[in-house]
Amino acid sequence: MTDESTAATTLVTDVLVIGGGPAGAAAAIEVARGGREVTVIDKATFPRDKCCGDGLTTLALRELEHLGVTPAAVERWVDVDGAAIRSPSGREVFVPLPRRGRYAAVAPRLDLDAAVLTAAAHTGAKVIDGCALIDLEQRSDRVVATTSHGPIEARYVVAADGMWSRVRKVLGLGPERYLGEWHGIRQYVREVTGPAAKRLYVWFEPDLLPGYAWSFPLPDGRANVGFGVRRDGTHPTGQMGDLWRDLLQRPHVVDALGPDAELEDRHTAWPIPARIDEAVLADGRVLFTGDAAMATDVLTGEGIGQALLTGRLAAEAILAAGALAPNEATSQYSASVGHHLRADHKMSAALGDILAHERGARGAIRVVEASGNWGRQNFARWMFEDEPRAVLLTPSRWHRRLLARPGAYT
Repeated sequence: MTDESTAATTLVTDVLVIGGGPAGAAAAIEVARGGREVTVIDKATFPRDKCCGDGLTTLALRELEHLGVTPAAVERWVDVDGAAIRSPSGREVFVPLPRRGRYAAVAPRLDLDAAVLTAAAHTGAKVIDGCALIDLEQRSDRVVATTSHGPIEARYVVAADGMWSRVRKVLGLGPERYLGEWHGIRQYVREVTGPAAKRLYVWFEPDLLPGYAWSFPLPDGRANVGFGVRRDGTHPTGQMGDLWRDLLQRPHVVDALGPDAELEDRHTAWPIPARIDEAVLADGRVLFTGDAAMATDVLTGEGIGQALLTGRLAAEAILAAGALAPNEATSQYSASVGHHLRADHKMSAALGDILAHERGARGAIRVVEASGNWGRQNFARWMFEDEPRAVLLTPSRWHRRLLARPGAYT
């Protein structure tokens, strides 16, 4: 990445993207493709890790394909052909994914984020990592950012700076003391010799509902293991460590990982913002994306696909509106996000209410087990692809090939 020295000279660019993760990099690629100057800043120095489950849903894969980021560009990438799902009753069923294309994968954020940001740089974006935002001032015709590397002026700002968005804070957009809807814990495991070395697991534990635990396979006998729970007071933050240690000792988890499994480093935790239906998406010439837009899926906790999508939609809105029509840009962006994500949010919330109860989770998995290969395969698509899940609330997205559409990278 570019290492710029601090200077008093003002950097002028068409679009300033604050945050170099998936949302920011996606926005930068689209803006650069549209022929506009775009600059990306991030306070971190890449490659950098991000606490995450590392799972890539079909939405994420389709967006990465659109951006030109191939699996070969990501150093450690594992394709997933299905999932082993464990019911609260202990029943386990394997649901396969269709064979035409990729519907799910796993890639460490250390590798994935660096690959997407590198793609942005290759597309023409100016990338300045190790550059922190200090302040932001909106004017009628531009935005002026004060950064640790000097001032930057832009027609628009894409805020892709995460859950604790500095942009949102300096603009006074709140919400105050927001901690997200979900809480996740993750730890990497090495020497995985059990079936989890190759197979993706989802465990619906009775004491985690409507959350779940997971083991996602990585190369070289490693796995990303963790759990996510709803932040509703049922699981106090101070007890998360005890819950994590207890989960790792459960027999079915031990069997999946194998007797030689070893924990790497320490477990890490992160908040998961899933309030896209209430989030402030834009303010003047600033458009919020990814976790800064609280765009995580409220059912699964997945946020990479939503980050990539909102970054692309923000860029498309800016390009369509032009430099002198910020109201058009924000209007188009809000409408696009509403079309793609707000109805999905409502459907996911409703399904989450069913899975919040042990009876509902057990019943759902029992039905899947009895549904035959076609039913299992489409249940797997329902898990990893939001379009079939949300089409009931967004009939405008229905098309004849909805359930026959191949995966990404076909």
